[in-house]
Order: sequence, then C-alpha cells, then structure tokens
Amino acid sequence: MDGIAAPASKDGTLIETVIATVRQRIGARQLTPGAKLPSVRAFAKTMQVSTSTVVEAYERLAAEGVIRSRPGSGFYVCGPLAPLSLAEVGPRLDREIDPLWISRQSLEAGEGVLKPGCGWLPANWMPQQALRRALRGLAHARDAALADYGTPLGLAPLRQLLARRMGEHGIEASPNQIMLTESGTQAIDLLCRLLIEPGDTVLVDDPCYFNFHALLRAHRASIVSVPYTPTGPDLDLFAQALTEHRPRLYITNSALHNPTGASLSPVTAHRLLKLADQFEVTIVEDDIFADFETEPAPRLAAFDGLSRVVHIGSFSKTLSASVRCGFIAAPRDWVERLTDLKISTTFGGGHLSAELVLSLLKDGSYRKHVETLRQRLSASMVDTSKRLEPLGIRPWIEPRAGMFLWCSLPDGLDAADVARRALTDGVVLAPGNAFSLSRTANGFLRFNVAQSQAPKVFDVLAKAMHG
Repeated sequence: MDGIAAPASKDGTLIETVIATVRQRIGARQLTPGAKLPSVRAFAKTMQVSTSTVVEAYERLAAEGVIRSRPGSGFYVCGPLAPLSLAEVGPRLDREIDPLWISRQSLEAGEGVLKPGCGWLPANWMPQQALRRALRGLAHARDAALADYGTPLGLAPLRQLLARRMGEHGIEASPNQIMLTESGTQAIDLLCRLLIEPGDTVLVDDPCYFNFHALLRAHRASIVSVPYTPTGPDLDLFAQALTEHRPRLYITNSALHNPTGASLSPVTAHRLLKLADQFEVTIVEDDIFADFETEPAPRLAAFDGLSRVVHIGSFSKTLSASVRCGFIAAPRDWVERLTDLKISTTFGGGHLSAELVLSLLKDGSYRKHVETLRQRLSASMVDTSKRLEPLGIRPWIEPRAGMFLWCSLPDGLDAADVARRALTDGVVLAPGNAFSLSRTANGFLRFNVAQSQAPKVFDVLAKAMHG
C-alpha cells in the first residue's frame, strides 16, 4: 500500500484522511475482500500519523462494515468486491487533467462548447450525404441485415475488402485473419483479455493516446512508458525497459502517432521488431489514422507478417463516430480464441454498421471523402500553426499529415492550469500530462486542427495563458 499519497478529506482531519485513503485503495481494488490491512503501527508510519489516529480510523471503518477485526490477527476488508474506480487506479491524479475527465468533457459538451482538445473531426466534416444515401439503401436490405446478429468474425465481404486495403500497405492478411469489432478501443480490449493477466507489464509510448492508460488500468496491468521521438520510441530506453520489466505487450501507433503526429521510420521499425522478437513481446499496432496519410509510413505488421504484431483499425475518425466499426488482423492461431472472447463479451457483431461501411467503401464515396479530408486537414494544420505562433506556442514537429499538433507552451506555463481557465470560457483543451505516464508533459497541449477553426479558440487561449 506504499507509494500513493493520502487524499485530503473534506474537513482535513487526520482520522478522516486515513479513512479516505483506505476507501480509495478499496475502490482501486488494491485491497479486495479478505485482504489484510497493514498493521496499525506500519500504516501509521506510512501515513505519518500517530498509531491512535490509525486505530480510530480502523474502528470507524469497522463500525461501518467496511473492514472487520480478527482478534490477534488484525483488520481485513469485508463485503462484496467494490466497484472498480478507474480514477483511483494508479497514481492519484488531479481529476481535471485525468484522461477520463478530458474524454467526458469532450463527449458531454454542449453545442456552444469548442473542443480543440478532442480526438475526432467535426460532424460537418463527415460525408453526411453519402451516409444518408447508404442508410436509405440499407432500408431495402434483406431482413437478416436489418434484424439479425452478425457472424462472430463479421461481414465476410467487408473483411475481404479490408484484406485488400491492408495489402496496399504491404500487410498480408487473409479475410479469415480479420475479425470485425465495434471500435479500435474494443479491439484493444479484446486483445488485452486474450494476452495479459492482472499485474502483467505493458509498454506504451510517452506521450501516447490517453485512453490506452485508462484501458490498461481497467485490466489491472502494470504500465511502463518509453519516451517517443520524431521517428518512433527511443530504442535505447525501449531495450532497457524490455530488460528490466519483461513486458507482455507494447501498444503504439506506427503511422500518425497520437498525440505527437510523428511517423515511425523504417530503421526504427526494423530495430524495434528485432527487440520485440528477442524479448518475445507482442506489438499491438493501432492504425486508426491510416487514411489521413498522404505518404504511407512503414507498418510493423507489414515487416513482421502478422507474426508478433497485431494490426487494428476503425472508421470512427474518418467516416462516422456513430457508426461503430473496427477490426483486428491477427495471427491465424489467435483468431479462434478472439472469436470466443468476442462472443462471450458482445455476442454478435454490429451487422448494420458493417453493411453501411461496406456500402460506402464500395461505391467510391469514401475514397473521394478521404481525399477531401486530407486537403482540409493540411490547410487547417498550416492555419492553426500560424494562429498559435503569436501566442508563443510551438509545434514539437511538423506532422506529415493528420489532425494533431503537439505543441509546447512558453516557458513557465502549466498546460493543466491553462486548460482549467479555458474551460470556464467554454473551450476544452487537452493538457500534455493526460498523455504522459511519466507526467513530464506539463508544458504541452495537443491541438486538433479540425476543431481549432473558430477564432474564439485562440482568444480564449490567449486569455487563459495570461491568467
């Protein structure tokens, strides 16, 4: 139980601080039913309070039925397993920069709130007319498409088309190696269920997509981060992490990295795969931004042949976040077990979403839409950079494509403070430490250039930066 600072209680008394700490750790499932609490003397030392304070705290918790005393043995957690509190898993974070908080602010924002910190395109950037046309076409589809469960692997014609699309990036995958999912997030969730147990170590980039942190905490993984460079992970530190922590998985974006916008270089990709093979690490390659690319970056799955690399993607970012359709391309001998997991957790797949995506991919409207998106994003990237420059906000790199700018603030400014002040004026920002497991990105913000078109964004940002 060492290593987590005691949260402050409402009235600030030491006894209630101890009580709040025990409750927090039960909520984080660091203490489960039947687990023994530290001795009074040991916990008093950890909390830096008197033994009488701990005795009183334990007695109050026992009176409430949270813990129970066993004479001569100590205190134990009782009652059913507490509902998992993701906010309490791992180091205690300021809720205002917690990745779940950022997601909730963006998802729950009203129409008047601007969201340059969110991770998706504005609704009016999506192919609304093509979507409506495809929906009208589905109204005349066969009864099974409208009302039945999908097959466990998912719609076969769509999997065949995805196999051809992956082939364009050098990834050889048969349709039977591809399983449709509801999203990229569900794909990673299924892979975590398949490949790791609570306590296993997983490597992530630093910074990385913040929901990787939240999802891995939900799986009770031990998370270790490796600094990310403009060409991929720092390989010396990556090798050191492999040696010291022996991780089971490494989760990354190889193309258009989130949040930095960087792309993996061929040299880094080859060295990375050699290290993964040496240490028997499985790599989950999240490729959901693939269609934003103008010049394809190397794919780890292409070099590896889907041996040690699992490739995932979705259409939430480019087509519609409302149409939930993603996929996993995995080694052949994993597909059967992934299928069982999918059935046990979601039963059948989303038949209608798959039919809709297939319709749009086949009629050519998606290809035209993506070409337009690339052009709009390129122009928005330049425009956003120009608007940030007078504020002293500098991009870490100039991304080759995509929607994100990873930017450093002027010296002395804390991104979390800036984000809190901007929120009061109806602008949701994405502070750097939400993406950084090491909490070393307090001077960075991630900007979604497609969501940064309103002049108000920069007016509020300037105001927030000056307190």
